[in-house]
Amino acid sequence: MLRVFSFLYAVFAYFGFLAVVAYFMAFLAGIIVPVTVDTPSPLPLGAAIAIDIGLIALFAAQHSIMARPAFKRMWTKIVPEPIERATYVWASNIVLAIVLLCWQGIDLVIWDIQQPALQITMWALYVIGFLMVPVVSLMINHFDLFGLRQAWLHLMQKEYKPLPFRKPLLYALVRHPLYVAWAAAFWFTPTMTAGHLLFAMGMTVYMGVAAIIEERDLVRVYGEQYRHYQRTVGMFVPRLSSGNTPNESITM
Repeated sequence: MLRVFSFLYAVFAYFGFLAVVAYFMAFLAGIIVPVTVDTPSPLPLGAAIAIDIGLIALFAAQHSIMARPAFKRMWTKIVPEPIERATYVWASNIVLAIVLLCWQGIDLVIWDIQQPALQITMWALYVIGFLMVPVVSLMINHFDLFGLRQAWLHLMQKEYKPLPFRKPLLYALVRHPLYVAWAAAFWFTPTMTAGHLLFAMGMTVYMGVAAIIEERDLVRVYGEQYRHYQRTVGMFVPRLSSGNTPNESITM
């Protein structure tokens, strides 16, 4: 029964993520949802900026701290390993929901594209950015990333084994295509307000710092294999000549 509960726990975490991301898309697009990135704050400008920076810091702290190996070793003394990743997803869902619901918009317009063709282009790139998030995750292991694989193996009474280091498709071009996809969703908009700009800048800075921290952990795990990957593949921008082969796997 506990195995069934663990699997359902992971499934609901996954569908919770889908729901929050759907809200996130509407939040950044400024449609449907009651509070968007552009909704003007009733607070003084200084207070609004302070709250927004605090929300971004909360998001960054939760994502970075809970993803660290040292935290996981401590955390799994309390949370069973099969649902450790699902618990991370639950926490991420809650924190992102707090950010979206508490965001203080600043409606000063930075740019406003009126040309129809350019508007369509910006919206298309925005949608592509969001759609690339699940596409990129499927290139590695979508269900492992969201904790479903771990819970399923536990349900089937099978041992969980970490996935080997691979660099399939876009991972042979840049080391962090997932962050590139998120950045596209944050930045591509026909109308950029100061509040949206603060959100995009804050999240982009966080992703840059997070990538550096993550790579330190990956070097500890994979050693020279990952250092070679760093030398041959750009972090966010493809290199003209990397000598990498898509779908190449590297195992310990």
